Amino acid sequence: MELDIPEPAAGFCAVPATAQAESIAQPDTVIGNGSPASCTSAAVVAAVAKGGVITFNCGAAPVEIEMQQTAKVINNTGPRIVIDGGGKVTLNGQGQRRILYMNTCDPDQIWTTPHCQNQDHPQLTVQNITFKNGNSKSETQYDGGGAIWVRGGRFKLVNTRFENNVCADAGPDVGGAAVRVFSQYQGLPVYVANSIFGGSAETANVCSNGGGLSSIGVSFSIYNSWFSHNRAIGNGANPSRSGTPGGGSGGAIYNDGNDFDLFLCGTTIENNHANEGGGAVFFVSNNRQGTLSIENSLLRSNPSLGFETANYPGIFFLGRGNPSVVRSTIQ
Repeated sequence: MELDIPEPAAGFCAVPATAQAESIAQPDTVIGNGSPASCTSAAVVAAVAKGGVITFNCGAAPVEIEMQQTAKVINNTGPRIVIDGGGKVTLNGQGQRRILYMNTCDPDQIWTTPHCQNQDHPQLTVQNITFKNGNSKSETQYDGGGAIWVRGGRFKLVNTRFENNVCADAGPDVGGAAVRVFSQYQGLPVYVANSIFGGSAETANVCSNGGGLSSIGVSFSIYNSWFSHNRAIGNGANPSRSGTPGGGSGGAIYNDGNDFDLFLCGTTIENNHANEGGGAVFFVSNNRQGTLSIENSLLRSNPSLGFETANYPGIFFLGRGNPSVVRSTIQ
């Protein structure tokens, strides 16, 4: 799966080793026996529950697996869990369910430490795969995260694509049509490299907030990726204005909390849309210690219908100082 990611004028960025794909030289589970029919939803769910390094053998052609159930990580099966689609696999939520779930603080998935919100495992990497038609609108306890919902441990995305994923249409703090993340170990960042969120009006990811990514108190370091046509469709912002359901911020990315940082490098964010603030990026650090850094990137045509920060089109920023912008265009 060669992802066609536009290169900003300043060029792509070098991706640090910690943000690169994990080795799959010795898989613990291979899903499929060489035929497309052997790559089933049940096999994916069982493999993810088992943990370890997971690859696919579904034949030479690309395959789309219709998920009949959400695949859930069991927290004592790691510490290292890798899901690698080999560039040929799409997991399709069929517009009915979330596709992948990890939560170190969910007792149903087994508590492994007394401080579930700050533990170093599982270390989940998702790479070389597409997530399509995820839908978490029916989720109430762990809302948001239409395709992927993560809390705890470590999480990384490499060479992934997200298309047509959705979460709740309204709400002041629900978000992440593609991905929602909480509580990463010691505040370390979620790495996203060489990935696509949306890409066209037909493949947009849509939620109340954060059409692509959403988090509370989590840092993201994003390299050489593309966010396009994602939408934040709630209205009333956060806290919600009187008489509104709330939401509508962060067309591509929604960050909220206290101490966290957002780093964009070699990344294009274009044609995303927010009904309220931050057509491209909504960033609110409540204690004003969070930082936003943009290098070698292009942010353009990301309308914010409600509010944004002066001189930073498509961005609403409350944090430490001003956003750092290096070799980048924001328009």
